[in-house]
Amino acid sequence: MYEAVHAHPDGQSTVARLAKTAADYGYEGVVVRNHSSARAEYEPDEISAEYGIDVVEGVEIRADNPEQASGSVGNYRPSHTIVALEGGSNALNRFAVEQPKIDVLAGPMAGSGDVNHVLAKAAVENGVRIEFDLSGVLRTSGGRRVRTIQSLRKLGEIVDYYDAPHVVSADPTSHLELRAPRELKALGEEIGFSSEFVEDGLAEWGRLAERNRHVQSESFIEPGVERGRYEEES
Repeated sequence: MYEAVHAHPDGQSTVARLAKTAADYGYEGVVVRNHSSARAEYEPDEISAEYGIDVVEGVEIRADNPEQASGSVGNYRPSHTIVALEGGSNALNRFAVEQPKIDVLAGPMAGSGDVNHVLAKAAVENGVRIEFDLSGVLRTSGGRRVRTIQSLRKLGEIVDYYDAPHVVSADPTSHLELRAPRELKALGEEIGFSSEFVEDGLAEWGRLAERNRHVQSESFIEPGVERGRYEEES
C-alpha cells in the first residue's frame, strides 16, 4: 500500500522524513504529490535505498479553470510518474475525468465540486482514479466533519454503482499527519467503507506507479498508445 503526501515546501516535512515514517508504518511506497507551484527538491532513488520504500515522483496540478489545467497537464505529464489534478469545481472535475493523461482526480468533493453518474462513467472510460480524501475526517470536527463524511458517502455510492477506479489518501502534509494503513482501514469502517475498499484505494497508487513506469520505459512496445487504450490492452 502507498500513501500520497505533500512535502516541503508544500508541507511541513521533507520527502525523506515522510518516507521514513511511512516505512515505519508499513507502507510500501509514497507518492510525492506536491502542487505544481511548490516543487520539492529530493532524490527518490537515494531515499528509497535508505529507507527501503518506493518514492514516486508525482504532481498535483492546481488550476483556476480547464484551459489552464490543459496546458499544465501537457507540461508535467512527460516528467512525472503520477499526475493528479486538484478538483473541487464541477468544471475541473469534468475536465479531469475526461482526460486519459490524468491519473487521479484529487479532492473532487472540495469546494462546490460534485461527482455524478456522467463523471463516474467518464472516469471508467478514461481510467481516471477518483480520490477519497480522508483528511477532512481526520483533521476537522463538528459540522464540517459531518459534511465531509456525507460527501464521501455520496461519492462512495456513485463509485460503487459504476465500479469507477479510486484511490484513498489521508493527504498528509507532515509526517505527524501520516496514519498507518490499519488506522485508515478502521476509520473507513467507522464512516461506512469496508476495510477492503480502503486497502484497495491505498494499493492503487502503487499499481498506477508500476503501470506508468512501464509505459515510460524503453521496453514498452507501443509508447505512443494513449492511456485510455493501453489499460484495455494490458
